[in-house]
Amino acid sequence: MKPTLLLWLALLPAGCVGYQADPLPLVLNGTLPVTMGARQEIDLSAPLDQDAIAALAVLANPDLKVLRSNAGISQAQVFAAGLLPDPSISAGVDHIISGPDPVDNLALSLGLDINALRTRPVLRQQLQARAEQVRLDIVWAEWQTVGQAKLQALRAVLLAQIMQIAESNAADSRAILEANLRAASRGDIGAQRLQSALLSANDAAQTLRQAQLDLQVARAQLNRVLGLAPETVLQLVMPTIPTNAPGPQSLLSIALDSRADLQALQRGYAAQEAAVHKAVLDQFPVLDLSLNTARDTGNNVLVGPAVNFTLPVWNRNRGGIALELASREALKAEYENRLFQIRADIGAALASLSVERQQYQDQLAQAPALASYAVSSRQAAARGDMARIDASAAELALGQSQRLLLQTRLNMLEQVVALELLTGVSRQQWK
Repeated sequence: MKPTLLLWLALLPAGCVGYQADPLPLVLNGTLPVTMGARQEIDLSAPLDQDAIAALAVLANPDLKVLRSNAGISQAQVFAAGLLPDPSISAGVDHIISGPDPVDNLALSLGLDINALRTRPVLRQQLQARAEQVRLDIVWAEWQTVGQAKLQALRAVLLAQIMQIAESNAADSRAILEANLRAASRGDIGAQRLQSALLSANDAAQTLRQAQLDLQVARAQLNRVLGLAPETVLQLVMPTIPTNAPGPQSLLSIALDSRADLQALQRGYAAQEAAVHKAVLDQFPVLDLSLNTARDTGNNVLVGPAVNFTLPVWNRNRGGIALELASREALKAEYENRLFQIRADIGAALASLSVERQQYQDQLAQAPALASYAVSSRQAAARGDMARIDASAAELALGQSQRLLLQTRLNMLEQVVALELLTGVSRQQWK
């Protein structure tokens, strides 16, 4: 073999990539260390508003970190699709065992996959669309995570207040029950009133237990979404209720322009269009071109090209084309169904928000009268003009009204966050 060819073959591995191990990170005290952006500083000891909760969710959520790391796979596929196919070389020697010819038979062939060059542009187009779809899917996942963090933060801050009122109501109910037990022992009240006080105390205790459980679940879910330790207790700012929201058509237009999942479906459809195009190209003959040279045993040197291809007589990739066409139709139906679902969900959320807003206004209108009655009952009991048990009942009614008011407020804010999730942008951008 000539020295030049040996040198060329020796230099081939020079452009290859070396292997380097990348071990998994160590687990510290049962939790993985959270790395946050250097430019993003969030003081977890300070009260956090909805914007800070959203930023923390995007930065620290562990599921999002996994999704972002997987995005590199699609980019690597795009890079691979842009590379030219490597040529193939084959060589052979036939040694003469016996016979009159003076030299061995030598053969050398240099081949190139022409079909890979033909489909390279459309394959690269397909993988670029797939990579963009992956990126948009991550954006949509980030937005969904932000929405979940906002919902859990709302529940945590309002359920804490609901639990405080439930604790007060439970204490008042126990006080009323104890007063009724003493009155019943003296024979001042009948069994029916005592039974009513007992049921009220049991209901208040059950309501308190449920409020404590709901608050615990909300805080645990919030810490999980934010990638924080389970025992973390955040200080949260009470959010304001928006005075109004745009109509369904306006919100639908915002959603069509802003939702990353719709844009991801569009990129997925573009990738499928490229897949259909590639399937059509694959029906044509698959070409392999090679350049052959040989020296036969008679010391004759031969040079010539060779073409190898599949004759498209029966198959013609009709099965592959049918499959890609059916997949394209399925993606189109999925996109149309997503549009229909968005319109329906926005309408349902707006209707629920309207009902909750009306209920909130009604409860708000009743609150001053209940508060005034509780104050006057307390003053009358202090003067001895009213039984203390009746004054406690007025306090209990006020506490129950305040708890229902907070629950309705929470329901309204949850519907607002649902509309943010449905439109793909925060409510500050609805205008």
